[in-house]
Amino acid sequence: MPSAFNPHNTNPLPQYPQAWERASKVRLLVLDVDGVLTNGQVWIDADGKESLKAFDIQDGLGIKLLEQCGISTAIITGRNSKMALARCKELGIKHIHMGVENKAVALTEVIKSLGLTYADCAVMGDDWPDLQMMKQAGFKICPSQGHEAIKEFAHLVTTHAGGNSAVREVCDLILKAQNRYDELLNKALS
Repeated sequence: MPSAFNPHNTNPLPQYPQAWERASKVRLLVLDVDGVLTNGQVWIDADGKESLKAFDIQDGLGIKLLEQCGISTAIITGRNSKMALARCKELGIKHIHMGVENKAVALTEVIKSLGLTYADCAVMGDDWPDLQMMKQAGFKICPSQGHEAIKEFAHLVTTHAGGNSAVREVCDLILKAQNRYDELLNKALS
């Protein structure tokens, strides 16, 4: 099996020259929900209540792997969603901010509570409401189906779409850049 370890610490993503170095410094991954952890579709029932969201299982494992390595994760989203809250609790995400109008303020709260800096933080968002919190982050990431303005602003645009393993792609990149991926993979094989 080929090794994921990059002994020269060079960026395996030449189209995104800053991604590898920025991923190597991440101590906190902050995610939006709709369009990042989901495909962005929201199913509304006849009573006007959100009735369904789909989450990618590989994204969930990626989040758990980061947490195992001491990299914190957080959710900052503009919507209140019982389904998203249940998924966060299932994954053990401790920093959950829902119904947030100003995501930059919520990001500041999370960073302060963890004793980190903005440079330690990666933010993955897909549309305009994410711009203010992304602006502060050391590593800005957009899923492949994200809005064009966010793609232009990001240090990395994933090959996968939100809700379709885009978060796992980012988690794997962070783990590889921090030389933790092979260790975790070997543990899974044993």
